[in-house]
Amino acid sequence: MTADNELASVPEGVRLWKPSAEVIAGARVTRYMTWLSDRGVRARSYEELWRWSVTEVDAFWDSLWSFFDVRGTRGDGPVRSAGPMPTSPDPLRWFPGATINYTGNVLRRAGDPAVRDRTAVVFRAEGGVERTLTWAELAHEVVAVRAGLRGLGVRRGDRVAGYLPNIPEALIVFLAVASLGAVWSSCSPDFGAPSVIDRFTQIEPKVLVAVDGYRYNGREHDRLPVVGDIRAALPTLESTVLIPYLDPGARLAEGAMTYAELAGATVDDPGAAGLDVEALPFDHPLWILYSSGTTGLPKPIVHGHGGVVLEHLKALSFHQDLGPGDVFFWFTTTGWMMWNYLIGGLLVGATVVMYDGAPNGDTLWRLAAETGVTYFGVGAPYIVASMKAGLRPGEELDLSRLRGLGSTGSPLPPEGFAWVYDAVAGDIPLGSFSGGTDLCSGFVGGSPLLPVRAGIIQCRGLGAKVEAYGPTGEPVIDEVGELVITEPMPSMPVGFWGDPQGERYRESYFDTYPGVWRHGDWIKILPDGGCVIYGRSDSTLNRGGVRMGTSDFYRVVEAFDEIADSLVVDTGQLGGEGRLLLFVTLAPDATLSDDLVRRLRGSLRSALSPRHVPDEITEVPGIPRTLSGKKLEVPVRKILLGTPVERAANLDALANPEVLAHFMPAK
Repeated sequence: MTADNELASVPEGVRLWKPSAEVIAGARVTRYMTWLSDRGVRARSYEELWRWSVTEVDAFWDSLWSFFDVRGTRGDGPVRSAGPMPTSPDPLRWFPGATINYTGNVLRRAGDPAVRDRTAVVFRAEGGVERTLTWAELAHEVVAVRAGLRGLGVRRGDRVAGYLPNIPEALIVFLAVASLGAVWSSCSPDFGAPSVIDRFTQIEPKVLVAVDGYRYNGREHDRLPVVGDIRAALPTLESTVLIPYLDPGARLAEGAMTYAELAGATVDDPGAAGLDVEALPFDHPLWILYSSGTTGLPKPIVHGHGGVVLEHLKALSFHQDLGPGDVFFWFTTTGWMMWNYLIGGLLVGATVVMYDGAPNGDTLWRLAAETGVTYFGVGAPYIVASMKAGLRPGEELDLSRLRGLGSTGSPLPPEGFAWVYDAVAGDIPLGSFSGGTDLCSGFVGGSPLLPVRAGIIQCRGLGAKVEAYGPTGEPVIDEVGELVITEPMPSMPVGFWGDPQGERYRESYFDTYPGVWRHGDWIKILPDGGCVIYGRSDSTLNRGGVRMGTSDFYRVVEAFDEIADSLVVDTGQLGGEGRLLLFVTLAPDATLSDDLVRRLRGSLRSALSPRHVPDEITEVPGIPRTLSGKKLEVPVRKILLGTPVERAANLDALANPEVLAHFMPAK
């Protein structure tokens, strides 16, 4: 057993794991390298393979279609037309002559007699709820829901919105929607009505699928009133489908059907012919995810069928070494892109484990032991919390099937790396991944071919030309810089919904460095290709793995008559979550009474989520703003973490620099 103080002193860069010759030989990326070699492309190391993948961009992405035998029609057209980036004057299109469907690639296994009766989905939830689905059962339910959606008039291009927890029905409805060429979008039911409405009103859904409530941390949360508010705010809704998750007898007052009624159609077994799906263009919209909404309404980010299929096949197979026979788990909700990534495990033939509930204590480690998880994924804060709680899952539970572990959501500190190898398993790769909703993937992460070093992300992802830009906009090595991507990837958004000219898309990623994607993270790229992420270079709030922008927060707080202005800061740093601090400037004659604090906390809990209730609410005489009126969230955060005022902000650029003194930490 390693002493806590020894773990606490682990320096960054210490090697903790090295792949054996057997691991390297059996890795799926090694099989790919052999396959490439047979076709004249020779890469003798991961670094050489990465270099080829970002230099011969067309050849790399085209090879994946053949290597994975993607279901669809490749055609004989080029890999790319126009470009070079999605927002160029003549926007880039990938595989312009191809057709594909995400659902067809997932459920192809349901028609294989050798596979159809194997487990595709394992579900666990608080309260002892359990369910499993074989590949054939999953396909059968998708076909039934597909028929129900067609009966509701859902056609290609229509939007279907889900207000759902991480349950099998969410997956089934999504696959049915995608099979029709309709477009899926979801929010987790712990989001309050305003946050959901801000998202769904932008995409004008035809159908809403929702639950009556959810369980979390031993409590049941009724969401029927929230569902009513959402329905009232969506004039384009033609149908609502209710899943009675808490109460089998739950119903909406009017104009709604139950999930059982939607899926009530009698359908034939899909059989060897597989599920009937729409053949769609490569870039046809698959789903709409949302940015955190830091500077306004959340951005509705549209990803295409083909880009997601290729990216997830590549990432899950080559970086996490997943395939048939694996059991894949990642703790997530339907409001985080890791849900979309989790269900991508079905693309590579893995069994996916879906969990709905709170991750208290050793809950997730026990889930892994009970379900035979082979690849276990969580947010970095869960690993840190397990370490601080003194848990030793490898000694207390049977994790003998575990052969890989992933961490994401925020940087994992060196101590977290060391704890995994000391208390979970000593001979598995630990992949710390970083990416984002924007590309629905991790573009720096792990590789079974490379050693694991404390606090270091092993590599840049294949096909992801990630670089660090210094102050002058030039690539730097071994220095912290802005994370940029200088070659296109198919999973870059095909656009934002409601942004036909691509102006909002361009402003979001390409304004700082024309023709280069700026992601908004700080990164250091080491000479050997390893990476260190230092967190967001913007002001996104990250609470319990749920990222949300400050604009959502301000809309709630500043609706109070007593609040004249406000500023919210998340002090989280490398190593775990910090404190969520709310500063308020009061209206004339108002006081920060206990009653006002109670009402503020209650409104934030109901409108956003319990994770976004501030730890402290403090009155200040003014909120610092730039001359153009923007709040100084990032500089204030730096000041609170100890940066001198004159280094944290340009005082000459402020409308009211005198108020910064009120944000200095107490000595």
